[in-house]
This record gives sequence, C-alpha cells and structure tokens, in this order.
Amino acid sequence: MGDAREVMDRLTAAMAGQDFEAMAACYAENAVAVTPDQGEIEGREAIVEYFRQLSMVFPDSGYESLQKHESGNVAIDEGYYTATHTEPLPMPSGETVPPTGKQLRMRSCDLATVEGGMITVHRLYFDQMEFLGQLGLIPEGSSS
Repeated sequence: MGDAREVMDRLTAAMAGQDFEAMAACYAENAVAVTPDQGEIEGREAIVEYFRQLSMVFPDSGYESLQKHESGNVAIDEGYYTATHTEPLPMPSGETVPPTGKQLRMRSCDLATVEGGMITVHRLYFDQMEFLGQLGLIPEGSSS
C-alpha cells in the first residue's frame, strides 16, 4: 500500500468516527477540495468545516466501499454514501431545507492527490439530482 492509499484510508476512518482533528491532519494547509454542491473549497479548515456541517445535518452518515484504487500519488474510492437527513440543510443560496427524515444511499467517488503525506487536492463526485431526489426535494429520476 502506498502513501496515497494510506492517507485516504485514514481520512475515511476519521470521517466515519467524525474525528475532525484527525480529518484535518490528512489535509495540507493549502489543500483544495472540489465538490458538486459547494464548488471549490480552499484550505484545510474550510474543507474540515464542510465535512463538519455535513455530519451535523446527517449525523448517522456512513460509507459503503465498493472499490479502492491507487495510482501513483492518487487514491480513488468508489462507494455509497449513506445517511439520514435529521437536521436543517444549508443550501448554497443561503436558504435551509428542513429535516426530511429521509434516508440517502447515494453513489459517490472520491479522488485524493497526496503529496508529502497529505492530501493537496480532493475531488468529490456525486449526483446532486440523485441527492435532492432521495431527500424528496425533486421527483426522483428528474433530469432537470
């Protein structure tokens, strides 16, 4: 197992345990995360805050791994994000969505570039329409 895989596995464990200090230790200070919902997030503290906010909205969140790969200094994880929407969800517009009580099981893929034992770029991929559909905010399967 290489450095990238080891760091990604530590990050996944920290997320599962909602250990934000351990999460922060996985990221370089000037790391960048690219997300479908918030766009580009710059800096370790802002990235950890993104995950902290998700864990408050979805406190029982989990991850079901399907595939783990490593190529050079990049670790790739494919799986399902699982959670229950129990707290208000802040939207990029500044509005909030009240808790729906709905459960999510959404495919996701993460790519982490690791340099010097720390994540410098973290790309998260998930289908926002699937996310909104499973929460009952749009009809599931809607393409608009």
